[in-house]
Amino acid sequence: MDSETKRILYVQSTGTENPERSATVFFLAASGAAMDIEVGIFFTQFGPTLLQRGVPETLRVRKGGVTLGHFMEQARDVGVRFYVCQPSLELTDLKMQDLIEGVELIGGAAFNSLALEADRVICF
Repeated sequence: MDSETKRILYVQSTGTENPERSATVFFLAASGAAMDIEVGIFFTQFGPTLLQRGVPETLRVRKGGVTLGHFMEQARDVGVRFYVCQPSLELTDLKMQDLIEGVELIGGAAFNSLALEADRVICF
């Protein structure tokens, strides 16, 4: 990417314990990517629980609404990248093989590099 490219890094720290807070980050990330902004979502603390296989297809943001998988698919279809925090996997008793395909494992130094390169870092 050239220096003209805009970048946003979202940080998702809540997970399946707060389903009502799960979709917004994917909606905003997809919107940004559709605007030709380079977008990534970093899942930390309890955020990785949203990435568990089977969860996106069953978790509903509100009763009768679409599944979380709908929002995640929209984001991925427009190029949003998903990063997971290595220590947070341990916190949530998850392993990479427990997660959906395409998630990138990164540590603190890689997160800090992404944050420094981003034009904005937005936390949820």
